[in-house]
Amino acid sequence: MLKVGIIGTGVIFNLNILGYLNHPDVKITCLCNRTIEKAKDKIIKFSLDKDTRVYSDYREMLDNEDLDIVEILLPHHLHAETTVYAAERGIKGISVQKPMALTLEEADKMINTCESSGSILSIYENFVFSPHIMKAKELIEQDYIGPLSSIRIKTAMGARGGWEVPEGADAWRRDPKQVGGSDSGSPVLLDNGWHAFNLGWWFFNEPIEKVFAWTGNYKGIDAPAQVMWKCKKNKKKKYPVPQYGTLEFTLMPEMKIPSKYYNTDEFIEIIGSRGIMKINQGTSIGNKMTDSEVFKPIIIVRDGEVETYEAFEKDWAQSFINATHYFIDVVKSGGKPILSGEEAKYVLKFCLAAIRSSELGKDVFLDEME
Repeated sequence: MLKVGIIGTGVIFNLNILGYLNHPDVKITCLCNRTIEKAKDKIIKFSLDKDTRVYSDYREMLDNEDLDIVEILLPHHLHAETTVYAAERGIKGISVQKPMALTLEEADKMINTCESSGSILSIYENFVFSPHIMKAKELIEQDYIGPLSSIRIKTAMGARGGWEVPEGADAWRRDPKQVGGSDSGSPVLLDNGWHAFNLGWWFFNEPIEKVFAWTGNYKGIDAPAQVMWKCKKNKKKKYPVPQYGTLEFTLMPEMKIPSKYYNTDEFIEIIGSRGIMKINQGTSIGNKMTDSEVFKPIIIVRDGEVETYEAFEKDWAQSFINATHYFIDVVKSGGKPILSGEEAKYVLKFCLAAIRSSELGKDVFLDEME
């Protein structure tokens, strides 16, 4: 039985805990939150064992508890120091919320400390475990629409969609020192946008040559924003068309996107040499849009025919459950996290290159990001 401790019991805790609940191989033995009463409320809300211990200082928890897994759900600026502390105490499995860190130097320290201690470092990424996105990846790997040439990911953020923060709820996301990125903070490109950066790289599965980005400034945040990137030429594979990608982050301050979680949604278009794939919805899948013909989870136009795929679990929470179960299996039986420290550092480099490009107004080459 793997013993689990969770550090941070904010809003995202309600989704991250789902994969641990009722899992036969784990037991949540302790929680940590600066406000102890909030942690105690979670014990009641999720019917955890009444003996679950509560701490207000993660250091005290890690010093006193004999843990196999620690889940770190803290503001971005605390990811590196908490990971290093956990690794130095020999925690076998360390799962950290995105983004991995605020700088590449912090990322290196996390990676090196975990390697020295033998800890498994995993940066939590749930989107790649969404059932419909997993199916899309499977079809791409089967060469169903041919070699890929273009990917466009649009993230639509409605009113209070993670950028318009309600009073008292994750207000740290508007603090540049805690969110990171540019001097004024990058709550879109380095926070919510992390998923889009990772998906773009994950679908292509090719190294990135250069990035160009433009960001606006709406109510002090880095949006709307456009990011373009070009993959390096793969000498071992012959692609009919060079590979390019686009990320678009759009604000819709008067739009209510029906969702059980966040007022945000994602729409992905992938073009191959033989066809076009549209992946409709991410965060808000399962709402009324999902039931319409236009927004079936996957639509493929191929060889003059239109195909749809919709036999999926249509609840974003399932991606969290799948991601956590995968990590538990890695800690228990060995294997590789879905987003290891080195891979997450590459995604961080991608994000930071886009932020730098928006500041400089020119292309930024990833090989220069060190």
